[in-house]
Amino acid sequence: MADVHPDHAQLQADRIYLGWQYLLLHPDPGPPPKRPSPAEENEPGKGGTDAEKQSELLRRERLQEDMLNRPVRLVRLFMIMLTTLLLTLAFTGYLGWSFALIGVLATGGVAIICSYALLQGDRAVKHRVHEQQARDDRQRQERDKELFRAQEEHAQRYREWQEVKERHDRQLSWYAVAVPDDIDRIDVAGGTLPGWSALITLLGATRLYSGGHLTVLDLSEGAIAKDLIELARKGGDDPLVWVLPVDLPRLDLGATLKPEAFADVLAHVVSVSEEHRSTRDLSFDNAILERVLEVLGENATISQVTAALRALAQVGDPREDLRFGLITATQLERIGTLFGRGVSDRVVIERAWALESQLRKLETLGTQAVRLPPARLRVVSMDRQAGVFGNRVLGTYVATALTHILRQSPASDRPWYHTIIVAGADKLRGDVLDRLMDACETSKTGLVLTYRSLTPTVRERLGRGHAAVAFMRLGNAEDARVASEHVGTEHRLELAQLTETISESLPGLDGGYTSTIDQLEDSAEERAESHADLAEDITESTEWGRTADKMSEKERVLQRSREFLVEPHQLQQLPTTSVIVTDATADGRRVRLADANPAILTFPKTTLGELDDVRASGLAVERAGGNGDGGGDAEPPPNLGPPPPRLDWRKDRQ
Repeated sequence: MADVHPDHAQLQADRIYLGWQYLLLHPDPGPPPKRPSPAEENEPGKGGTDAEKQSELLRRERLQEDMLNRPVRLVRLFMIMLTTLLLTLAFTGYLGWSFALIGVLATGGVAIICSYALLQGDRAVKHRVHEQQARDDRQRQERDKELFRAQEEHAQRYREWQEVKERHDRQLSWYAVAVPDDIDRIDVAGGTLPGWSALITLLGATRLYSGGHLTVLDLSEGAIAKDLIELARKGGDDPLVWVLPVDLPRLDLGATLKPEAFADVLAHVVSVSEEHRSTRDLSFDNAILERVLEVLGENATISQVTAALRALAQVGDPREDLRFGLITATQLERIGTLFGRGVSDRVVIERAWALESQLRKLETLGTQAVRLPPARLRVVSMDRQAGVFGNRVLGTYVATALTHILRQSPASDRPWYHTIIVAGADKLRGDVLDRLMDACETSKTGLVLTYRSLTPTVRERLGRGHAAVAFMRLGNAEDARVASEHVGTEHRLELAQLTETISESLPGLDGGYTSTIDQLEDSAEERAESHADLAEDITESTEWGRTADKMSEKERVLQRSREFLVEPHQLQQLPTTSVIVTDATADGRRVRLADANPAILTFPKTTLGELDDVRASGLAVERAGGNGDGGGDAEPPPNLGPPPPRLDWRKDRQ
């Protein structure tokens, strides 16, 4: 398998990347086979040359023969001594020569017999030594033949092991987890703020670097898009960041809406504090606001609407609003006769008062709006130091206004070219979410919704329609149980050690967003120096990339892993960046475990191809006679054609 570096791969605009799946298609073959060696080399005391071994064998045999022939030698020595004594006695005259001669013959004969026996023993020793040496030579030849055959087999096994080892070392270990762009929506359930930051950074960066546009509505109050903003700047873009309510005067979202749509938006904003309101209640509020806007005219601002509602509710002194020019005397007179006089006055007054008390939080909306340059990344966030209820009002307004803008926009011929991410979507009412989902589906706008907890409202909508569902770490046992039932407890997933290691080492999110509305004077020189190398930009601009850059090459390339079943207690212990992605395919529902850490894109063993595609390409190569490793770069993106009209909320009303 050829090495695949992300610099050589291509982002595919028709894929929505959610993370990376860890898998080793080729297992580790282990240590190389041991080379066979002669037995003498492995046994102590059997070393030395052939001459030394022969000399040692001859010495042992002679020693043994000497021990066996010792009595014979003693007898021969005694006979020689006796013969010498007899001759001495004969010469000295103490013994007659006849007797001495007989004795000498007898003792000499015995000595000769003993000498012959000793000579035969010596010949036997040499014969045994030669026989043993011949046997050793035959055994040595057999061992040499066996050793040669074993070494030939070892060489073959080593070549096979080397091929498997090279394939294992070269193989990819991280495969892209993506969903096709015919998916209408991605629902992300559970997760922590750092986990959301990783997922949104990866998803947003791949959309931006493939030429798309992105709008992030951050209701989490956790500044989860900070890394994405820095990444966009590194890539040469100038993101627009609004921090509400501070930037509310410079936010002109909804300025182009017609009075009917504007009334609908404001009615939904008021409903944020009344979770159990019915459609009839919304219609009643909408009717009041429509009539008020009809009196105020086309270009009515929020402050004018609240002034009219105060007059309708008979709250405060209308002369103050007249003096500030929020309402005219003619408009004040018409408002007083909108609903007539009768029993219904009290109901209208109460609703007008409630509407005014909620909408006054939006009075500064668009009062200092200026024409801003186009930007491919726009972030609208809530200040964590502001009130919780006020942030819900602001979030509902932005979501509802975006819905109406989408409803008025033509459908794009490139799905997900415009992508909207709503972080903390469980803070919005169910009907607000429904309308946003429908508008995105109709306009072919990509929609990503992240939910911190699985409330009843979220459960009813999770995965509804043609949507992919992603589960991150679940906060409580009940949410984990619902998630495991949705995924199915029979699935066994593989978790990389690297995912757990990095998740434990990363600190939490610090600080908040910095508004960019007043900081749009980037120099042309800075833009000229910018580039679009996504892998390098991730390393330099994100905390994820800087953390991964400190790791050794071995730690990043090959890691151990463990398997687990999709059970509630396992879902509560998922690492920060782990994402279980489920989506429907022609072959059934897929379940994959991904790591949303964007820094994995910078690893040398990461591919932008999906696992199934890599396997299919590897099988095709094998059938064609290739190596079948399943490597190679991902296919280049198709011809995308001219971009569709950009979603714009800042056009001046006609």
